[in-house]
Amino acid sequence: MRKKLLAVAAVGLMASGGMTACDDADSSSEASSTTTSGSSGEARVGVILPDTKSSQRWGTDDPKFLKEAFDAAGVPVEIKNAEGDRAAFQRIGEEMINGGVKVLIIANLDSITGKAVLDKARAKKIPTIDYDRLTLNGGANYYVSFDNERVGELQAYGLTKCLADAGVRNPVVAELNGSPTDNNATLFKAGSTSVLQPRYDNAEYTKGPDQSVPDWDNEEGGKIFEQMIQQQPRISAVLAANDGLAGAVIKVLRKKGLNGKVPVTGQDATVEGLRNILTGDQCMTIYKKIKPEAETAASLAVQLFKGQEPVVTSQIKDPESGAYVRFAKLPPESIDITTVRNVVADGFVAKKDLCTGKYAKLCDRYGVE
Repeated sequence: MRKKLLAVAAVGLMASGGMTACDDADSSSEASSTTTSGSSGEARVGVILPDTKSSQRWGTDDPKFLKEAFDAAGVPVEIKNAEGDRAAFQRIGEEMINGGVKVLIIANLDSITGKAVLDKARAKKIPTIDYDRLTLNGGANYYVSFDNERVGELQAYGLTKCLADAGVRNPVVAELNGSPTDNNATLFKAGSTSVLQPRYDNAEYTKGPDQSVPDWDNEEGGKIFEQMIQQQPRISAVLAANDGLAGAVIKVLRKKGLNGKVPVTGQDATVEGLRNILTGDQCMTIYKKIKPEAETAASLAVQLFKGQEPVVTSQIKDPESGAYVRFAKLPPESIDITTVRNVVADGFVAKKDLCTGKYAKLCDRYGVE
């Protein structure tokens, strides 16, 4: 089984190719223990996930796939979710660090609190892995994520294709970006800008309102977009950073009778996002295969747990500290109406969850099985 895990890691580590997001820092909700096969004081791997509101992945997909991978390797794991509460995130980290974890994996809420936890782990000589999000100036031993600039590029390419297919000329493009405290959002933005900026420069497209959404808050994203479209009623395309923000945009467009007429991007291949694609309200999404991401992180952690040093050939430069972090990089995949079926065929989204009610006929039409 160890060989199987190492093989999975090799695929992830050699790949050439997370929205994930977070909630309000002032959230008073209690942190939750999502999955546990180890207990306090027992030698185990600790995992801290950020929230359960911003994307379905943090509450369901990641805990499931991580636990499966650790169980397969026979290594105890304790998985907790901070529920968007930064104080709870740090408290969970301290409890795990002082309670016997041998390896710590974190998907940070922001780099400040993430670094505070990583610093405490380093002081106890506990190896650390940044999961999905790089903790700026955090100094984690490893980083497991997707090629996040490529995510932004694929979103922009998807948007340009939808505009071309619709025959829209000189569109006004609004950009609704992820949280400014999430380095992934910065990378998504860099990738999309590399594709869109030349079109702005050549006057093929007109750059519209461009704003980030604090903490990836979907409700706040809807309010921001409502202000955008009031300021610029000619908005004819929206580069939204993930499916949650895309859904918030679509609600505003629906109130104005514009849903389906304004291409909107997304990310995460959520049930909501895929349904919006099936109805024509959303142009595309980005499918990030979370199971391989979780298995790659687990494989690294298992090796560290056993006192081994994993070999990771890629690295990423921390833009804040200037240090290089060993980076296990996975490729993202663009999904549109012609490829929604791929997400279901992979088992990432179940047909029974996607294809209910009015969506059943649309699933049949587009070959979702």
